[in-house]
This record gives sequence, C-alpha cells and structure tokens, in this order.
Amino acid sequence: MQSGKMYHKTILNNGIRVISEEINHVRSVSIGIWVQSGSRYENHATNGTAHFIEHMLFKGTDRRSAFDIASGIDSVGGIMNAFTGKELTSFYIKIPDYHLPLSIDLLADIFQNSRFQADEIGKEKSVVLQEISMVEDSPDDYVHDFFDAVFWNGHSLGLPVLGTKDQIINLNRDSLVSFFNDRYRGDNLVLAAAGHLKHDILVDLVSEAFQSMGQKAVEVETRKPDVSSSSVAVHKKDLEQVHMVIGTIAPSATSPKRYPGFLLNAVLGGSMSSRLFQEIREKRGLAYAIHSYLAPYMDTGILGIYAGTGEEHVRVIVDLIDDALKRLCDELLTQKEVHDAKELIKGNFLLSMESTDNRMMRLARNEICFGKHIPPEDVIRRIEAVESEDVRELACEMFNPRILSRVAVGKISEKDIASTWQKA
Repeated sequence: MQSGKMYHKTILNNGIRVISEEINHVRSVSIGIWVQSGSRYENHATNGTAHFIEHMLFKGTDRRSAFDIASGIDSVGGIMNAFTGKELTSFYIKIPDYHLPLSIDLLADIFQNSRFQADEIGKEKSVVLQEISMVEDSPDDYVHDFFDAVFWNGHSLGLPVLGTKDQIINLNRDSLVSFFNDRYRGDNLVLAAAGHLKHDILVDLVSEAFQSMGQKAVEVETRKPDVSSSSVAVHKKDLEQVHMVIGTIAPSATSPKRYPGFLLNAVLGGSMSSRLFQEIREKRGLAYAIHSYLAPYMDTGILGIYAGTGEEHVRVIVDLIDDALKRLCDELLTQKEVHDAKELIKGNFLLSMESTDNRMMRLARNEICFGKHIPPEDVIRRIEAVESEDVRELACEMFNPRILSRVAVGKISEKDIASTWQKA
C-alpha cells in the first residue's frame, strides 16, 4: 500500500489499481472506473466504438435491466454518468457514503456482465446518430471536431469521439464485444474514490465484486503526432455567424511546461479579464464568444482560440488574435498579469478541491498520467515558480506561424482567415 495522509493505493491481483482519498467531513463518496480507451486508440474502421460501448454498458446485464441500472442509483439519491474522450473513458457514481457497496456492485456488474443485446444495439445506434446530428447542427461544437481533423491530419487524435454516421451504422455486436474484451481488463483499469470511506473496506468490496475480471488488456500502440506545418480550411455552411478556431501545439498533460502553459492561457483568453476577451468583446464589441483553451493529452496537446462572430468582423478578429500571439512572443507579461494569472489558476484549483467529484477525477488522472499521487501543495508550488520569461519562451515555441492552423465554419473563404503574419 502507498499512502500519504489520506491518500491510498492498492493494486489487486488482476491488475486493477484502487486509489482513494479519505475525506471525513463529507457524507458522500464519488467513485469512478477509468479505462484507457477512446478515439485515439481507434482507427477509421473502429472509430466511435469506445463511445458506443459507453452507452451500451447502461443497457442491461444478466442481473439488471436498463431501468434497474438507472433506478438503482436514482432511488437512493445518487448520480451516475459516464463520458468518453480522446484517451479516457470514465463511468462514475456519486452516492451517500452508506451506499458505497451498492455503487461498487453496480459498476462491477456493468463491466463484467453487460449483454450487448442486438435489439439494444439497434436502438442505441439511433440514439448515437441523433447525437452526431446534434453536433453537426451546432457549429460552435462541430468546429472543434473540424479543427482536430485538420490539425492532426491523419493521426487518430483527429478522429471524432462519436465516430461518423456511416461507422455507427456499420457497427456490429461482434466488433463491439471484441473491442470491449480487448480493453476493459484489470491492468487497463483505475478505480478511484474520494469521500467518506475507508480504503481497506473499499479494497475488500472491489476485490470481491471484480474477482472475475480478466487481467491483461491488449496493448495498443500509439504514435506521437507530428505537426510540422500549418493548415487553413473552411467548411462552407449558410450560417448567420462564422465559427473559427486558431490553434497550435501545446504542452502535454505530463510536461513540466504545462505550468507556464496555464499562465499563458489565462492571460491570452482563459478568463473574462484576459487580453482577447477584453480587446475583442469588451472594447470593440466584435464577438459575443471569444476564448482560449488547453486540451492536453499524454504526449502532446493543443492550445486553441475559439471565436464566433459576423462574417464582416472575421478579418479584424484574425488580425487581433495574431497581434496578441506576437505580443506574447515579443514582450514579457507585466508583474500584475503574472500575479493575477497565478491567483486565478490557484483559486480555481483550490475551489475545485472542495468537490469529491473533482478530487476523484484528479486521483485517476494523476495515476494514469504519472503513476502516482501529486499533492495539491506541489501543484501550488509549481504554479508559484513560473516566471514571465518562462511564459515568453513557451509562447515563442507555440506561436510559430508555420504550425498555427486555422479553420472556420460559415460563409467565408480560406483567405478570410489566413494569416499575414510571417516569422523569420
């Protein structure tokens, strides 16, 4: 057992890593099973499978119907949900502490005894096809999938998490079960829990409930994407507004440079007081929505800038964004900007730690990314250590016009979002 204060970790005989944080002043427990499964581990033939499996695990087991699964948690005041991303899938429950055994039993049941019935697969295809249509009808959502496909150009990180309509239509039970059996195995699972619990009791419950879980998952090779040139693309669509993303390579989830990256994003467009929000929305009124974001992965990442605006403002906004990026390369942040960005990041982080959900998610992500617990004090210390020059150096690496890519959805052409910025 590895422990530090209220943190504990146990690896079961079948490889499942059980991690917990005991928080004695709450009456809830947030518990989740995390699988290294997502669109990054798919190809064009299997794209959308991980997300579809996420849906199917709620559709019935040998012991429970779909209604039993939903009502089992609802009837005791709990919350159950799941999500699939590029690299991770998570199934999680928040429940009163005295119902911890129920949550473990239910999670073990859907992981080990889901039936993948043909009629349920057929119904769920219709649901997922509607989900894909919702994204396609929401250009502020669709533009991010479009950017990923253009930016990662042929790499699996560019595949949409939901898959495409053709791929979903062609899914069959055999391919779903094969994908599931390959990946939903003990050494590919992390079970994390945070709240009012005792680690030894948690381990006993998990060991008993998951005793029939297989140990070894199939190893899936992944290659680091190589983004060496910029791309510009427009998906023409008759819309009232233009939705665009400008993005570049950013530090990975494990890179030490992620801390300067946090400050860079906060100053650029990560808050209402950021440079882009203040300049483009507050001072000029050119857009309702303008922000930057970080999307970190295991070995790489994205910093993206999203804007939604009328087509008459596109050229001005593109130039203003380019000016903001050049300024981060050419000038140091002011002392006030550094101070305010650090306080924003620390404050958001500390407030998130008041939620057992967020604590559980942090436990799991740290285990998957680093194989260990990272104390909150270490995070605060690393944020405090960032200096203006660290941010400027990172900006110079990231904001190279040769790798900055630009996409848009709307009634414009590629030249409308192309950059005039040249860098020696």
